[in-house]
Amino acid sequence: MNKIDIKCVAQKGSVIPEYKTAGAAGADVCAFLSEPVVIKKGERAMIGTGLSFAIPEGFEIQVRPRSGLAAKNGVTVLNTPGTIDSDYRGELKVILINLGNEDFTVKNGERIAQIVVAPVTIGNFVSVSELDETERGSGGFGSTGK
Repeated sequence: MNKIDIKCVAQKGSVIPEYKTAGAAGADVCAFLSEPVVIKKGERAMIGTGLSFAIPEGFEIQVRPRSGLAAKNGVTVLNTPGTIDSDYRGELKVILINLGNEDFTVKNGERIAQIVVAPVTIGNFVSVSELDETERGSGGFGSTGK
């Protein structure tokens, strides 16, 4: 298990991420709001969590949607998965979008997303004049299906 230091931006009310079951890969993060935020259908909002992290070098935190929120209300994380880099120390804010049929109200303390701690592999990008051939080649979207 990797230790992740967390700083609560606000002294009271921020909720430390929590794994809800022993097999959960994602820990729930909650909204930290002074008042509820209404996200109208088709619109988005950036929701604060009141938390900032010290992520060990070589790791990232991925921000992902909560399936229940998406299935029940059509509300999901817009840039998914979002990445929190190991050198970022600001507040985690989650961009939610309401794809549902009704306006959605986010309340303080409500679970809005989940975070997954993941290792990072650094690529060594090298410019070449030719690439090796593959069966797929340059076939794009939908090119491997029928």
